[in-house]
Amino acid sequence: MLPIAVDAVGGDRAPDEILAGAHAAAAAGIPVLLVGPPGLDGVGDLPLLEASEIIEMHEDAAGAVRRKKDSSLVRAAEAVRDGKASAMVSAGNTGATMASALLRMGRIKGVSRPAIATTIPVPGAKPNTMLDSGANSEVQVEWLAQFAQMGSIYARHRFGIDDPAVGLLSIGEEPGKGDTLRKEAYELLSRTPGIRFIGNIEGRDLMNKTADVIVTDGFTGNVALKALEGALKSVFSMLFTAFGSTPEYQAHADALLPAVLPVLAEMSPDTYGGAALLGVDGVCIISHGSSNSTAMVNAITLARDLVEAGLVDEIRAAIAQHA
Repeated sequence: MLPIAVDAVGGDRAPDEILAGAHAAAAAGIPVLLVGPPGLDGVGDLPLLEASEIIEMHEDAAGAVRRKKDSSLVRAAEAVRDGKASAMVSAGNTGATMASALLRMGRIKGVSRPAIATTIPVPGAKPNTMLDSGANSEVQVEWLAQFAQMGSIYARHRFGIDDPAVGLLSIGEEPGKGDTLRKEAYELLSRTPGIRFIGNIEGRDLMNKTADVIVTDGFTGNVALKALEGALKSVFSMLFTAFGSTPEYQAHADALLPAVLPVLAEMSPDTYGGAALLGVDGVCIISHGSSNSTAMVNAITLARDLVEAGLVDEIRAAIAQHA
């Protein structure tokens, strides 16, 4: 297959952790195309698509993409568009990554707006998928129906869930709960083809197997995601502080550590690599800004898997069928 275009200079830990992950993925047999400035240290024997500019994390996304036409993000998206790469991966500016993919790769015909599909870990079960997680702060009802269709396809390929249950994130389980958008979305999702809609779910269901695909607007989804991340960090921080508070507890903590570490890995965003931008005409993986080499390996692997699964073509066919 064509290589995965990796933004070598995007992210808080770039370029060292990004390059380490790219080399590890290449060693595992995944073709990688680095995108970054000429003379970048650590490239080694990996091919480099040169890009003289970098879009920083603090920059305005749309303006930077239009202004910095030779940035690593823009060149990575163009590589997918031009058939030089099969997918793009970046841990850089999320808005700029999305804007680059949208402006250079374009939308799948019939898709109203792309959406960011984020993995939500579920202890002891397959993860959930929430979308939108930040691409669209305000949405129309019809967009939510498309998010449900695209999210269902993604959940089937990503996590092997044959018939994903779709839930609408609201403030109550009853059909009449929520604002006008949620009430209208409930009615539309109830008759949307190609999905198994189970009704409203609440914030407490994010990490339960109530629904496999959780649909919401990007503002609500991003707030929910960040609240969940912060809560998990606080819980684990308090747990380890308690473990080390006395010598007596420390001895028991050492014995429990082998059981705790897998739980930490299951909850870590590094394990899942990144979020997929669904609805653009190509595979685009948006990784966490603090991604380390492990996260990058997993992001590149995810990109490879989605390309091989034909995710974009299946979304295209579903949207065309149910237009």
